[in-house]
Amino acid sequence: MKKGIIFDIKRYAIHDGPGIRTTVFFKGCPLRCLWCHNPEGLVSEPELTFIKTRCLQDCNECVESCTRGALSRPDQDIFMDREKCDLCGDCVQVCPTEALEIIGRWMSIEEVMREIEKDIIFYDDSKGGVTFSGGEPLLQPEFLNALLEECKKKGIHTSLDTSGYVPIENLEKIKDKVDLFLYDIKMIDDEKHKKTTGVSNKSILDNLRKLSEKGNNIVVRIPVIPGINNTDEDISKIAEFITTLKEIKEICLLPYHNIANHKYERLNRPFMMKKTEPLSQKNKEEIKKKFEHFGFKVRIGE
Repeated sequence: MKKGIIFDIKRYAIHDGPGIRTTVFFKGCPLRCLWCHNPEGLVSEPELTFIKTRCLQDCNECVESCTRGALSRPDQDIFMDREKCDLCGDCVQVCPTEALEIIGRWMSIEEVMREIEKDIIFYDDSKGGVTFSGGEPLLQPEFLNALLEECKKKGIHTSLDTSGYVPIENLEKIKDKVDLFLYDIKMIDDEKHKKTTGVSNKSILDNLRKLSEKGNNIVVRIPVIPGINNTDEDISKIAEFITTLKEIKEICLLPYHNIANHKYERLNRPFMMKKTEPLSQKNKEEIKKKFEHFGFKVRIGE
């Protein structure tokens, strides 16, 4: 039985493709974007998170339940030694306020499909469907392929949100089962891409070109990050590249936001862009017009 690791399933989503959708978030990503707003999707294993604001402070139930000594209270706050933690879940079970949570669980094809099928009536009425997101779904190619096949059998519209940083073989195997690709482009300058995401963008751009040449339905999504890729030069380079592709009719801008701050705190990870301010509505509209100048249909996403 094929299983994959999923960190969330969001129902009634309206920003991840057409209509009302169910978004399935795969855990694990090959990129390390400085601005990532889903840090819980980065690593490919379950993780224990701690929500400090829920903690009662004077309760030691979690510390006393931990047989591996991964939790302690050297002062008022809970200290978590992640190297000792084996994710047994005992602390999660005894916490009276749900301040502790394990993010990510292994699910079968049948389990995921049961969740997807709950919303079929909404897909039919709104011309929606399911979106596979992450993380990077194509890091779990066999699991993704099996889910796409099941969706095709049931006539469910499928979208795939991808960074494109995967072997072309992974894309080739599933491209005919995906109704809509939501394909991310961060920037064109390769050195800058390496510096801000941890990887080269050469295969990302090559894979996008190959997908477009095959006539796949693609919306290019561009995260617009202050101080990283929102200059006139960056925007022009991205737009010029997209003009060389076939069948790209729409661009979706994804403006940076800092609502992920609390996610990093829960995972005890530093957020490198914590103090970065989001773009103003005026800035967003100006960037939208710059892309429209190249002849694209452009919308501003969430």
